[in-house]
Amino acid sequence: MLTLPSEILIEDEGLRDGLQNEKRAFSIDEKLHFIHGLEACGVRRIQVGSFVHPKWVPQMADTDALFARLTAVPGVVHTALVLNLRGVERAMAAGVRHLSMSISASETHSLRNTNRTLEESKRHIIPMIETALANGIEVRAGIQSALGCGFGGEVPVERVCEIAATYSTLGAQEINIADTAGLGNPQSVFESVSRVREVIGSHTAISLHLHDTRGLGLANMLAGLQAGVRIFDAALGGLGGCPFIPAAAGNIATEDAAFALEQMGVKTGIDWQGLCGLALEMESLLGRTLPSRMAHVLQKAA
Repeated sequence: MLTLPSEILIEDEGLRDGLQNEKRAFSIDEKLHFIHGLEACGVRRIQVGSFVHPKWVPQMADTDALFARLTAVPGVVHTALVLNLRGVERAMAAGVRHLSMSISASETHSLRNTNRTLEESKRHIIPMIETALANGIEVRAGIQSALGCGFGGEVPVERVCEIAATYSTLGAQEINIADTAGLGNPQSVFESVSRVREVIGSHTAISLHLHDTRGLGLANMLAGLQAGVRIFDAALGGLGGCPFIPAAAGNIATEDAAFALEQMGVKTGIDWQGLCGLALEMESLLGRTLPSRMAHVLQKAA
């Protein structure tokens, strides 16, 4: 018998992890349309963008202006990604109250992604976490390539645990374990989450960021549930993928995850059928088929 929780939280990252890889530029009005659609469908945490240099990620150049136009919705958290202390400062100026920040557990990925060694990255993120927490911002500290590196292969779980322990000691409220290259499998997900839980306090939440590169995204989500994870990342339509890792597919689709969980009796508060319509809108704007399974199931059944 599976041991499942009664309820979990899904963070949708389509507007950040998804759109950052797209050639088509989305206007603020278009982004707001999808944010409002996600809110209307019951998504309670939405990563709406990242505070990064527009030279490197031009799709996120309007994140400051986007936050200025957001309207607070009871029960909904609008969050963002930051990569450096300047990003934290910009987020603070924009009034953001929840932030994600991360480093890679892979030396190779870290060098290719940020041009920093693992040790340099550790030193870099500490003041970011401290500054955000000191200003009352909730911090989700992440570990990229925690389940394997798209360049360097296996990543020792001990290294992942060491980074997680540092985050917990600093006071991060949530630790995100990211399968950046989609190399994880249900067994490795369960073991990694279990090992991380052993080294951090019970007051620190664990979340999972799963990519569906090898079709194991939902199976890995189930393994995470079994290991005690209660927060999962997903993306509308299955958008996403790391631009620095060859063949890294998108995230698990939010509508697919919500459907699967509902079928197992786990509440998400999300109207997955409504999200399917929103995913098809996104598909039409991008002019290509998205990975979402349930959106196309409903489309064919209509």
